[in-house]
Amino acid sequence: MTTADSTHNNITGVILAGGGGRRMGGEDKGLLTLRGKTLVQHVIDRLAPQCQNLLINCNRNQQAYADFHYPLISDSMPGGLGPLAGLLSAMAFSQTALVLSIPCDTPALPLDLVARMLNTLQESQADICTVSDGERLHPVILLAHCRLQSSLCSYLESGSRKVHDWFYNQAHAIADFSDQPDAFTNLNTPQQLQEAERRSTHA
Repeated sequence: MTTADSTHNNITGVILAGGGGRRMGGEDKGLLTLRGKTLVQHVIDRLAPQCQNLLINCNRNQQAYADFHYPLISDSMPGGLGPLAGLLSAMAFSQTALVLSIPCDTPALPLDLVARMLNTLQESQADICTVSDGERLHPVILLAHCRLQSSLCSYLESGSRKVHDWFYNQAHAIADFSDQPDAFTNLNTPQQLQEAERRSTHA
């Protein structure tokens, strides 16, 4: 079996910052700050050492995101179709066999995220992998083979949007991160962001 280390360079990470931020009052979540640093920069700092290539999926504020010096991609399918649209665009752009999608509002990602997801994918002989914190799945975090591009495109063209439904219809696997249950905390609302800031100042 190929080891995670030797296939490290065959993964492109895409940070999903293309949403409308409705629960954040329409704010662009990736550009909001936590501990003096944007949320997207937090994700970059966690993810960049784990992937050869990084992309940022954004549909607005492109100039602000360009300042992070990574390639930018917009949703190739119009209409604000959600995180799967960002994954589809990344698959079309990527030159690697695997794409890892990460939401921009998860600033505490595991530093061994890619290695453990890749090992789970390989051991299960699956096409796609997500993560569990021991209590629930975080299905927007997906490590997927780009050979699923046509399946994903057809799914979105059919009018479907739910990540769970598409995921479970593929040869799938789930990586266990119950030892790091807080690593996938996402900041969807102003209150959650304020609470994360408060905890960091009292840490």
